[in-house]
Amino acid sequence: MESYRNILCATDFSPCSEAALKRASNLARSYNARLTLLHVVEHFPEDRSNEEIAPEYTDPAHYRVSRAREQLAAQAARLGDVDIAQEVLVSEHAAKYEIARFAGEQQVDLIVVASHGRHGVGTLLGSTANGVLHKAPCDVLAVRATE
Repeated sequence: MESYRNILCATDFSPCSEAALKRASNLARSYNARLTLLHVVEHFPEDRSNEEIAPEYTDPAHYRVSRAREQLAAQAARLGDVDIAQEVLVSEHAAKYEIARFAGEQQVDLIVVASHGRHGVGTLLGSTANGVLHKAPCDVLAVRATE
């Protein structure tokens, strides 16, 4: 088996993504691989919590990117690794497309994502993890987690 050299962990900052982050970090240590944390800010998210709404007189795009960078830094700090690359992409496309595209451009050989384990209509419409699995140019590890 080839060892992984460049691991990408895509995160949406949900509790489920914490399990994927820990797994990606452990794999990076085991393989002595580079680890990149990625968050995609979708231009038209399906749902948005009140915490993501920019304060008055603040550019919403800048606010969302700024918050994402802060959250990535906090996740990297929790993992305890000194050298974790952190990327925030702003896109008009769905995260599943951007994660796969980024992985191809950066020559990633493993993408780690959380599988939320949703059922019903969410499954019919397709999840980000499922989309990444079908579009990725490399191996994908979907880490099952419960909220």
